[in-house]
Amino acid sequence: MATGRFIAGVAAVIWSPISKKYLLLRRSEQKDYARGSWECVTGRLEQGEGFEDALRREVLEELGVEVKVDHILGTTHFHRGDPIPENELVGVIYLCSLDEPGSIRIGEEHSEYRWLTGEEAFTLLTADDTTTQWVKRVIQRAETVRPMLPNSLVEFQDNTGFELG
Repeated sequence: MATGRFIAGVAAVIWSPISKKYLLLRRSEQKDYARGSWECVTGRLEQGEGFEDALRREVLEELGVEVKVDHILGTTHFHRGDPIPENELVGVIYLCSLDEPGSIRIGEEHSEYRWLTGEEAFTLLTADDTTTQWVKRVIQRAETVRPMLPNSLVEFQDNTGFELG
């Protein structure tokens, strides 16, 4: 396999501990990829930026809020379109929480948002496209992992962060 370049990205699966719901956002019809699909906050790293800094920047840009970063939920690898090197993305998915779900303000990147329980999200995420199925898997994992997280681990990660660079 040839060595090449790829896009680095982040995703924030945002959960409200108050309502026990996840935030899903509908991508704007003006987006270059996955128009109209439901997603969580996603974005690409800028040159010289770490994953955690990119996560915080993307959440602030897309929602106008800061979130608590609870845990790394997993990694991801896919192509944003045709499977060519220029479209290849690798990323880190973070499990985040937001105490005030009414504080978000979406921008032009999204046309609407919904706070949904895991079951409500599964009912909504029925389309067969790659993005929808990815978000469904992410929510399923979040539903499994969140109850297993000990408070001491979440507190440690909140105090120390994830970047070891």
